[in-house]
Amino acid sequence: MASRTPSAAPLAEEQRPAARAPRRRLSVDERREQLIAVALQLFSDRAPEDVSIDDIAAAAGASRPLVYHYFPGKQALYEEALRRAGRELAGRFEEPGEGPLSERLYRVMGRYLDFVQSHAAGFTALLRGGSVAASPDADAVIDQVRRAAQEQILLHLGVPAPSPTLRRTVRAWIANAEISSLDWLSDKPVPVETLQLQLVQELVAALALTATRDPELASLLGEFFSEERPDGPTALLVRDLAATFTAPALTEALFRLAAPPAP
Repeated sequence: MASRTPSAAPLAEEQRPAARAPRRRLSVDERREQLIAVALQLFSDRAPEDVSIDDIAAAAGASRPLVYHYFPGKQALYEEALRRAGRELAGRFEEPGEGPLSERLYRVMGRYLDFVQSHAAGFTALLRGGSVAASPDADAVIDQVRRAAQEQILLHLGVPAPSPTLRRTVRAWIANAEISSLDWLSDKPVPVETLQLQLVQELVAALALTATRDPELASLLGEFFSEERPDGPTALLVRDLAATFTAPALTEALFRLAAPPAP
């Protein structure tokens, strides 16, 4: 009688191939958010003109037609990514209104410069005006960020009704911070903390100058300075100015300029 071939023993549980979990289908909102997030990362790493719809589709694990299903073209996706980045950047100017003013501003500028570094390529191209992706809508987003930053700085100052002079001072400082940080990105000549301190001190100096023309701000400067600590940004600025103004080469000239003109 022929012997029966024994049947194969069942596989042990650990030997069985793992069942592949079903891939969850993204909802319409989730897919749109994913495409924006992927595009923002690509636009942060490269200038907008160096990113294609195919690049975005590949990074999102989607097809080119699917990207076009959600956005009419790269420009629309770029502007949406820019709006998201703008909201994030504006939020970095928010800071609890407690403690010395210059230390609050120092923390704000630390977050601002972190953002600039992490979105270097794309935003450098746009803000320098060298991007083919620039458009009125993109410019409007950038301007909204600047205005939001201005309002946050004015909130820190606590001036109930900021004068046009004070608003212009803060707006000019924001433009200076933007230009300075983007120039710094090109070769990073100093540590980022040095630029961070410099930008804060430049605002303090600009506010002191503006106070000579703005009585309401002048009345608040004493309160601001009384809260500053000896190791804070304002104290460091005052010591640097004192050392400069008392240098022998400058003392005589400064005293002559400070003296009232002869009748």
